[in-house]
Amino acid sequence: MLPKFTATPDIPESSIRFRDFVAGGANWSHVLKRGTTLRLIDPFGGANASALFYNSENLSERYNMPDTLKAQHISHLREGCALYSDMGRVLVSIPKDTCGWHDAITGHSTAEIVRHKFGEGTFQQCRNEFHRNARDNFLMELGKYNLGIRDLGPNVNFFNKVIAETEGVLKFIPDHSKPGAFVDLRSEMHTLIILNTCIHPLTTATKYEPKPIHIVVFDSPSIDKDDPVLRFRPENERGLTITERYFL
Repeated sequence: MLPKFTATPDIPESSIRFRDFVAGGANWSHVLKRGTTLRLIDPFGGANASALFYNSENLSERYNMPDTLKAQHISHLREGCALYSDMGRVLVSIPKDTCGWHDAITGHSTAEIVRHKFGEGTFQQCRNEFHRNARDNFLMELGKYNLGIRDLGPNVNFFNKVIAETEGVLKFIPDHSKPGAFVDLRSEMHTLIILNTCIHPLTTATKYEPKPIHIVVFDSPSIDKDDPVLRFRPENERGLTITERYFL
C-alpha cells in the first residue's frame, strides 16, 4: 500500500492533473507540458531528488548548469531561479520553494560511491532493498527515450544543501530539508524530466536509507509582473522572452 499523499491546500483540486509517489532509490520520468507545474515534496525530510532536464521536442537541447548559475549570479537553486538550456531558453523555473537551497554543483552518486559508503548491498543480499545509485538509475531511465551515457550531463539535487568552505572544500549540510518541504518546477517548455531518489553523493548518512518523494502535477497559474522568477534577476525576463519566441 502506498503512503498517504501530502496535503496541498494551496493548489486548487480542479487544477491537479495527477499525483504520484517515487520510492527511495527509484526512477521517474515525465514530459512536463508547457503550462503545467511539477511539485516535488519531501514528506519525511532528508530526501534527495536528482534530476535532469531536456527539451522533449529536441532532446539535444538540455539543462546547462554553468549558464544557469552564472546568468543568475548564484551557486545553488531556490525560489525565483530559472533553469536554462544550452540554447538560452528556460526549461523550467521555480516560482515557489519552501526548502530554500537545492544543490546544483556536486553531481550524482555512482556504484563506487554507494559501495564505499554502505557496502556491497547486492540484490542477492538485500532483495528489493539492494543498493541503487543515481548514475545507473539515470541511464536506465534515459534509455526509455533513446538517450544514453553521452546525454548524461550535470544534474540538480533537490532538497540538499552543499556549501563551499573558505578552503574550497565542499561540505554537505545534513538535515537540511524538513518534512513537508516542497519545490515547484514550472515548465516553460515541453520538458522531459528524468529523476531518481538515490542518495546524494556527499551524504553523511551511515545507513542506506534513500527517502521517497511525493509528486503533484498541476496547471500553472498565469505569470504576472510580480512573478518571483521575473523579479529574481533581470536576465530571467530576457530568458523567458526568448522561450516565448520559440512557440510563436
